[in-house]
Amino acid sequence: MVSDFLNLTGVHVLVTGASGGVGIATSRAFLEQGAKVTLHYNKTNATLQPLIAEYPNTSCTVQARVDDETEITKAFEEAVAKLGPIQVLVVNHGIWPAENVAIKEMDLERWNNTLNVNLTGSFLVLREYMQQLVRYKVRENVAVVLVGSVAGKIGQVSHADYATTKTAMEGGLMMSLKNEIVQICPHGRVNTVAPGFIRTAMSAEALSNPAFLQRALATTPLNKISEPEDVANSILFLASERASGNITGHVLDVNGGLQGRVVNPVTILPSQN
Repeated sequence: MVSDFLNLTGVHVLVTGASGGVGIATSRAFLEQGAKVTLHYNKTNATLQPLIAEYPNTSCTVQARVDDETEITKAFEEAVAKLGPIQVLVVNHGIWPAENVAIKEMDLERWNNTLNVNLTGSFLVLREYMQQLVRYKVRENVAVVLVGSVAGKIGQVSHADYATTKTAMEGGLMMSLKNEIVQICPHGRVNTVAPGFIRTAMSAEALSNPAFLQRALATTPLNKISEPEDVANSILFLASERASGNITGHVLDVNGGLQGRVVNPVTILPSQN
């Protein structure tokens, strides 16, 4: 039975990067609320097939490289043709280069690629979304939820490229957009969720290392790694006009209270006695 508590029934949601752990959990959460969901993917939609099979009338997939203007325009056109104008946008796509590289050693190719996908790609998606709000005169249940990261607040050693994109998203991009969207839709809102570590396929290898896990939880009061559903439920809350209709320009931390990163090894101080 579909719950209508969040008043998302029939609302068209587009989720970028829907084929990953958080994307799948978020898409499923919206579908369970009765929303119509367009699931965006870059290379393969294999992980999305179970959702499409389960919700054949209220879901569809679109493929696009987020850093390609033409492909993004085409994807939005396909989504609108299948499920109608898009009301809620979840900007969830992104890359996190696994190799640890300090700023002093990082080459321009890696820097540019991370910014191009995470930041410029978000700009292109947001621009197309805003243009279609105008084109189709969308006014009801309008919301954007950006998926940032705690790295955007506290940084991340050897991943400055990734952290920089998240800082920009959570700061200047979100704060500018939340002031612009109301010029089109008076009740339109823009917010961000900022997860810490999430238990997904991408993080499985790192989190299987006890030393890494200990450092990850060292400053986390709840002593918990987020599940994709933790992030998805927070996105649902911020997307719902009924639940968060007077919240905009806010970054919601979803990280167990994480306060920082352990950058120095733990040592036992000599006794003072």
